[in-house]
Amino acid sequence: MAIDNARRHESIRNSAVTLQRSLLPKVPPRLAGLDVASHYQPAEASSEVGGDWYDIIPLDGDRTALVIGDVMGNGIDAAAAMGRLRAATSAFADLDLAPDEVLRHLDKIARSLEHYIATCAYVIYTPHERTCCISNAGHLPPVVAREGRRPELLDVPTGAPLGVGGIPFSTMSFELNPGDRLLLYTDGLVETRHHPIDERLNALLLLLDEPRRPLGETCEWLLSSLRHSDDHDDVALLVAEARPLDPPGTGSGR
Repeated sequence: MAIDNARRHESIRNSAVTLQRSLLPKVPPRLAGLDVASHYQPAEASSEVGGDWYDIIPLDGDRTALVIGDVMGNGIDAAAAMGRLRAATSAFADLDLAPDEVLRHLDKIARSLEHYIATCAYVIYTPHERTCCISNAGHLPPVVAREGRRPELLDVPTGAPLGVGGIPFSTMSFELNPGDRLLLYTDGLVETRHHPIDERLNALLLLLDEPRRPLGETCEWLLSSLRHSDDHDDVALLVAEARPLDPPGTGSGR
């Protein structure tokens, strides 16, 4: 009986992970003025897999939308809810909406997902202006690591999670110059049952203050340093580094 239960739980977990991975974006195209790496790591327990997502969406005018989100639930149903929100995010991005407007529309959709609510941060990077615009729906603050300066948590209004309803979102802007990095992540990277969140966020900043690694290695380094084998949440993270624009005629704007 124990073996049958273990096999059943493993089958459920594998199904949720397969669904989750199928809903996440593939390797992104070459982006104008931006290099990006991303990673998704499922939870160990079958019941915990499901709700984290990220997206990298090329926009008109050489801009890029960067998205990170976390459906507050687990299992196959949470993965399916995540898929609906991710698909809607991509559709709203194509409408050239401001970040707070995108979140406002996603909030309406989240309210239709029965008992699910979600956190989300939506960023638009404009390389010609070297600026990011961001709106946040209850998500943990991004980290900005500027060249020659210590990494810091971005002081962005937290906002309410998607699905709460009735609370407006706001958009703020900040500079992201060539060489600067932006890290978006879900709570599974830093939250544990045994440590205060401030302590864990400080540990994240200390890791990012070490000599720089390539973007992909940075994702792996953060996961191996901050995650433990008994952590009970999945993790999505996305790190972007601004770079000089390609000469005219060689970029990849849409």
